[in-house]
Amino acid sequence: MLCKRRIVVLQRGSRLSRKRVLHFCSASLGGATQVAVDLARAQTKGDDFDALLVMWRSSGSDLARLDKLRESGLSIELVPGWGHLATFLALLRVCRRFKPDVVMAHGFPEHLVGRWAALWAGVPHMVQVEHKSREHYSRWQRWQTRWLGRRSSAIVAVSEGVKQNLLRLGLSPDITHTIPNGIDLDRFAGADSIPSPRREAGVVMSARFSGQKDHATLLKAVALLRDEHDLTPSLYLAGSGKARLQARAQTLVQRLNLADHVHFLGYQPKVAELLMRQRIFVLSTHHEGMPLALVEAMAAGCACVATLVPGVEGVLDHGRTGLLVPPESPALMAQALQLLLQDPALAAALGRAARAKAMSEHGLPLMRQRYDALLKDITR
Repeated sequence: MLCKRRIVVLQRGSRLSRKRVLHFCSASLGGATQVAVDLARAQTKGDDFDALLVMWRSSGSDLARLDKLRESGLSIELVPGWGHLATFLALLRVCRRFKPDVVMAHGFPEHLVGRWAALWAGVPHMVQVEHKSREHYSRWQRWQTRWLGRRSSAIVAVSEGVKQNLLRLGLSPDITHTIPNGIDLDRFAGADSIPSPRREAGVVMSARFSGQKDHATLLKAVALLRDEHDLTPSLYLAGSGKARLQARAQTLVQRLNLADHVHFLGYQPKVAELLMRQRIFVLSTHHEGMPLALVEAMAAGCACVATLVPGVEGVLDHGRTGLLVPPESPALMAQALQLLLQDPALAAALGRAARAKAMSEHGLPLMRQRYDALLKDITR
């Protein structure tokens, strides 16, 4: 009888050993949200964690895409995003009901609201995940970040550039870790079957229209290619985002007389196929954390040109896996594009090297293993 009771207790312990992880992020489905989705999906299918995605709803939320994520088996709850207090109170109620062992708050200001709610709900462990190298922290927000940091179990930076920025904010190096973002490499399995010479000698940039991205510099560079070098590649701009900023880019296209060469594609659910059809990818940006769009282009075998900012540096190696240009420099970006358009062999070599690096360093399994190891360590 005693043995049977011990077996029952052990079986209950096995079921109870799964830790509950609540991921809090924006519903805008940017890079930070994609990482949260990938982690929650893997944890839901694994043996160690139960995951819940809580997203604050904003004007840029794509509810149809959220429904598809739910249909794939993810547990998702929306909380209001029209005010931080409303978001905090709704998230507090979710925490008290779900009773997570860990709250992982992805992005800024999500990591502030998310950790305040976790603290008030008595969640044992809090993790800040910082996705950008440049955020506009006010003095009050910097104080909150440091105060909450001392009460967090871990802080994750998605690149070394982001980590250094966090350390400059005064966060503890003892609990600050670097875990680079990963992508689903299986989506790019066909890249080798479409070598660079067989691709369109066009240029693609997949990025949301936001203040972070610098579409204007790329458009001006394409105009310089036409005016100074008589090169007229097609430019494909994939991504949705803020309508106001997209309209500004469209106005610039008209002013530069580029309407015949620039194509606004909107959100592309099959961006991998788009990338594998093109020879050149550009990431024109003001700042980054760890750009998933760039890693996807590398995995697709594109010859990549990117702005030299923290977050990009270290992902793309100038002259080996791509070309880096200074921020807001249309002339130098045009020179880099000219080089790749006029030297197909160089474009092919850079694309092969970029793909090899993406395949070895930026797969989803590696990212998930690193996060799982961190979670197991702090909840041990």
